[in-house]
This record gives sequence, C-alpha cells and structure tokens, in this order.
Amino acid sequence: MIRGIRGAITVERNEAEEIVAATETLLREMIRANGVVADDVSFVLISVTDDITAAFPAQALRRIDGWTYVPVMCTREIPVPGSLPRCIRVMMTVATEKKQDEICHVYLKDAAVLRPDLSLTKKTEM
Repeated sequence: MIRGIRGAITVERNEAEEIVAATETLLREMIRANGVVADDVSFVLISVTDDITAAFPAQALRRIDGWTYVPVMCTREIPVPGSLPRCIRVMMTVATEKKQDEICHVYLKDAAVLRPDLSLTKKTEM
C-alpha cells in the first residue's frame, strides 16, 4: 500500500543554510518516526511558503545516506490565508504495510499542516 507521510517545520530566517538544515532535520525525523527506507519511497514533494526565497531545500534529501536517487520535487506554495510564515512542508509517499492511522506525521517548531482537515492526531513535535 502507498501511504502519505506529512511533515512541516518553520525556520527563523530566510537564509539558505538554515533552510536546508531545517529541511534535513524534518526529513530525518519523518524517516526515523516511520522506519522509512529509501527503496520504499515513491516520491517526495517539498514545498515552501512564498516568503522563503533563499534556498532550494530539496538538496537536504541528498545529504541523507542512501537517498540520492529518491524522486523529489520542490515547489513554492500559493499563499493561503492563515498560513504560517517561513514554513517548509514535506509529503513523502511510501510503500508500507502500516495502516494510514499508524503513520506518524511530524510537525516541528510550531509548524502546521497546509490543510488542517488532513491532519491526524498522531504526530511528533520537537
């Protein structure tokens, strides 16, 4: 079964180094919390809010061992009313035997989901 794992993180400053480091932190926590291995990943979509312009955060995935060939796309979000500033969001589609309600979604540094109706109660916060 293909399942979606959602995650989000906010950054303090619009600086390339911080954006890539925050994205890497989020990806590592999503991977750890769900026991994800690169071979099971179908696709990773990384989106950033319109106020982040300094970096291409998809390069963070390349810094994780074994993830060089995972398909990834990075895009900028269309502004949504109530959206938090300087937010990076990730949707990772994974082949897993887990049920959707067993998936752990990861929201770090007061980040929020883009569409709250999709959020589940199971999540991890730092």
